[in-house]
Amino acid sequence: MPKTVLITGAGSGFGRAAAIQLADRGHKVIAAVLNDQQAAELAKAAPKLTVVKIDITKAQDIAKVDQWDLDVFVANAAMGQTGPLSLIPLERLRAVFEVNVFGTFAITQRVAQAMRKKRAGRIIIVSSIGGVRAGVGSGPYTMTKHAIQAFGTALRAELRAFGVDVCLINPGPYATGFNDRMANEPGPWFDRKTAAPEDVAVMDQLLQRITVGQMDPPEVVKRYVELVEAETTELVNFVPPDIVERMSQSMPAR
Repeated sequence: MPKTVLITGAGSGFGRAAAIQLADRGHKVIAAVLNDQQAAELAKAAPKLTVVKIDITKAQDIAKVDQWDLDVFVANAAMGQTGPLSLIPLERLRAVFEVNVFGTFAITQRVAQAMRKKRAGRIIIVSSIGGVRAGVGSGPYTMTKHAIQAFGTALRAELRAFGVDVCLINPGPYATGFNDRMANEPGPWFDRKTAAPEDVAVMDQLLQRITVGQMDPPEVVKRYVELVEAETTELVNFVPPDIVERMSQSMPAR
């Protein structure tokens, strides 16, 4: 049966591909993007989609979800950030938490309240392998995903009594461009030319770990679609299923 699905962060990467594929499979998909350029490009590429602009850090944008009777919500929007934790400016770390944790929480809570009332629905929260593992250089991002992992775990238990299903999807390193930007562009606060050799080594190790040997994104998109359409879900859905073991083997010995 076709479902009404809202996906945030649908302007690029997994969210964009999943929105298009779900619409092609007959679902009514609301694809939320961040800016006018993404909106124009996606509307042209996929006319079956309903494309809207939603910044999950803005209350007036979050309120837009009230206009739809959603069967499934995919909390996919996020921003990447890397760099040594002993150096990153606090305001930069706060900005990452504002999007990945507080923004995700705010829009998910709004959707959850509507689903509670009708006692039906599914919420899919996009975490990461970084939600269960952290390594050198990835701290700013993985801190937020650890928080999201806890959020999804608790929310699933709380909403079960209301007939609302909640699950997490945890992709490993896939070649969407997200990891490359995150590893190569920590921000102007980190200058490789003037940084201590030890800090440069941290970033080099991170670059090797999350950008070399990245996998093919359609594998993750397929899992998004499966979770939208599934009768039931498991709490945690790693993609690929053995990614924890793979990443454990690639972590340097201490």
